Amino acid sequence: MKEERKYRKSNGYQICSNCVMDTSDPEIEFDQYGICRRCNDFYEYILPKWNHGSGHELELKKILYKIKKAGRRKPFDCILGISGGVDSCYLLHLAVKEFDLRVLVAHVDSGWDMPFAKRNIERMVSKLNVELIVEKIDKNEFRNFQLAMFKAGVPDLDIPQDMAFVSIIDNLAIKNGIKYILNGGNISTEVIINPKAWSYWGTDLRYVKDILNKFGKIKMETYPFTSIFKRKILIPYLKGIKTIKLLNYVPYKVFDAKKLLNSEYGWEDYQQKHFESKLTKFIEGFWLPKRFGYDIRRAQYSSLILTGQMKREEALKKLSNPAISDDEAISLIKEVAEGLEITVEELMSYIDLPKKTYKNYKNTKRIFDIGSKILFIFGIDKLIRR
Repeated sequence: MKEERKYRKSNGYQICSNCVMDTSDPEIEFDQYGICRRCNDFYEYILPKWNHGSGHELELKKILYKIKKAGRRKPFDCILGISGGVDSCYLLHLAVKEFDLRVLVAHVDSGWDMPFAKRNIERMVSKLNVELIVEKIDKNEFRNFQLAMFKAGVPDLDIPQDMAFVSIIDNLAIKNGIKYILNGGNISTEVIINPKAWSYWGTDLRYVKDILNKFGKIKMETYPFTSIFKRKILIPYLKGIKTIKLLNYVPYKVFDAKKLLNSEYGWEDYQQKHFESKLTKFIEGFWLPKRFGYDIRRAQYSSLILTGQMKREEALKKLSNPAISDDEAISLIKEVAEGLEITVEELMSYIDLPKKTYKNYKNTKRIFDIGSKILFIFGIDKLIRR
């Protein structure tokens, strides 16, 4: 008879005995063995169906057939947003070299790209001989949006970039008559995503507009906003455009992928997931740990632990040191302040603002939660966020 698991929240500090998630997530729960709910959910609900990407050959074949059928008599079968990071670059390699797809590659330039990310994109696109579209975000509107998020006191500081990225890719798919968007999201490296306390949904337009109304200084006339309606109803159902995460249908091991990309394309590795953007490096490597005590690496390493790509001991050793050095932090503070056209003193003053979350602003969390639960119950392509 299967033993019933009983979960509880910890009264003090506690770290999962299986992964490295801890009580920096205020909603984390542990069973009687000190294992967090995320780990048990992975082993019970996701791993049996996902199986490390193995055994999905027939599913993958059907998906690729549909993508190619939708692309007949069109210039492209699909569109892929690329950041220069490992997930999107490896997906591009697979799409072109292994799956024989005609891919339109798109990159959204927010003005914060790291030099290595640009080089990675250029090398991949050149060697694979695919078309690249680069869309730039209006500098003043992006600056206004980003500063409003800082002033709002919330941890969700990547929303200006994230919202623009997904919106622009959706718009390009519509404009070019493309019915499939290839997304680099995957179970292998992202099965444990950031808890709700650390970051909020990036497509809650009600939340975004409330913050801009309170803290924005200029009209946002051209910014590529998106919304839950557009992403969950207009795009997939009214426009018939599907987002596919092909990395979930193949055995994807991130360290093997990096070796292949380096060998084939001269692709450059980097410090940490999401550090393709200088602004994100600042936010995740310095701001969130310093202001909120949130270390994004806990979710990243826990994903790798669960999927068999990192030992827990190695993760703990890495976590014993900060994500970026003091010298890097000082340099980033100056560069971010300059990019936002404010003084270092003003930027650092935001770190002492009252800590707030999405709960302090208008939002549509209830709708997001309902959709998330439905996907969790019925979908194989799901992540654990509790």
